Amino acid sequence: MILEFTKMNGAGNDFVMVDNRDGSRSLSRDQIAGLCDRHRGIGGDGLIAVEGTQEMHRMRYYNADGGEAEMCGNGARCFARYAARLTGQTEGSLPFLTMAGPITAELLPGERVRLRMSEPHSLQLAHSLKVEGHDLEVHSLNTGVPHAVVFVTDLQTTPVVPWGRALSHHPRFAPAGTNVNFVQVLDPSSLAIRTYERGVEDETLACGTGVVASALIYHLRCQAPSPIAIQVKGGETLEVGFELENGHPKNVTLSGPADFVFEGTVSIS
Repeated sequence: MILEFTKMNGAGNDFVMVDNRDGSRSLSRDQIAGLCDRHRGIGGDGLIAVEGTQEMHRMRYYNADGGEAEMCGNGARCFARYAARLTGQTEGSLPFLTMAGPITAELLPGERVRLRMSEPHSLQLAHSLKVEGHDLEVHSLNTGVPHAVVFVTDLQTTPVVPWGRALSHHPRFAPAGTNVNFVQVLDPSSLAIRTYERGVEDETLACGTGVVASALIYHLRCQAPSPIAIQVKGGETLEVGFELENGHPKNVTLSGPADFVFEGTVSIS
């Protein structure tokens, strides 16, 4: 099978994009993992397929290991620009469906996209977990996919991969596991973040839903006002906005870049 694809990235989180609106492409888990392999395939943190119709698109997201996940914030921004290009849309809003619920994207100038996120849920604050011999204060929130958040004083010296792997597969988050975010407060309105992603099983350059979870938990702990700027490892700054309703964040948005990298074809056996 010859597969046409587009490579995109959102703040360094990179994806293989596939147009499957006609439903003719059915990729196995191994095939998706092969496409995402950085040595033997195209390379990517995940694969995203556009399904549905021009009236209502559907985003299908697969992690680099080929397993399907509910949502991806950086991927959703890329999905919006990719779907818009397929249909000739250049501005305005673009609603679409995900496994985590409906999302609305707004196409902004400068190749940026603002997402209206699904409502976060399953908040748990300040539970203590022992990881690699350390007692960590861990917060968790589902922002389309599950996230754990740990605040640290120095991101550069934090052992992101071993701690992230241990927390991702901790019995507390069984059986689905969780993404893990390590967050440093830079000033009252900005954070820096490093993320270990389940399915990728490594640190990635950015994670949109992790940025949202970290910003909202930071607000709940410190009452930081909207918007909150978050620096990701890829060097970009994402912005999380929200409104307050009875002291709880609602109408959450995530804004950031969504860039086209290259297009091509690949043979799949």
